[in-house]
Amino acid sequence: MYNGLLHAHSGLRWLVLISLLIAIFMGFYGWFSKKEWKNSDGKVGLFLMIFMDIQFLAGLILYAFVSPITQLAFKDFGAAMKNADLRFYAVEHILMMIIALVLVHIGRARTKKAIAGWKRHQNAAIFYTISLILILMAIPWDRSMF
Repeated sequence: MYNGLLHAHSGLRWLVLISLLIAIFMGFYGWFSKKEWKNSDGKVGLFLMIFMDIQFLAGLILYAFVSPITQLAFKDFGAAMKNADLRFYAVEHILMMIIALVLVHIGRARTKKAIAGWKRHQNAAIFYTISLILILMAIPWDRSMF
């Protein structure tokens, strides 16, 4: 179960990143071009949010129940904080991803509340870009524990 869920979590990352890049591009383009907000803009944000939520759910199941890495960290959390790799998975990764998820949800909510089309695009561009930066920092690109 662990390997299957880990591969799903890793694969979903690409859906999240691609949808984030599309949403960011559309946000900046609409913002600087003063474009009106279209249904397609809202749907991109919706799909981004759905992909993020699914990714978070898979990660949360890994984190709380099946990952041997976090289980090892939870056995002795003090010792885990002294190990950079264990600390990354036990604290840093999940914390940055939760913040990124919250930013995507805030960005989506603000795009729905803004009146001017360019303002909606601005909200999407800003919140999704900050979320992307956090996600890129939190992805374990070169880490392999086991």
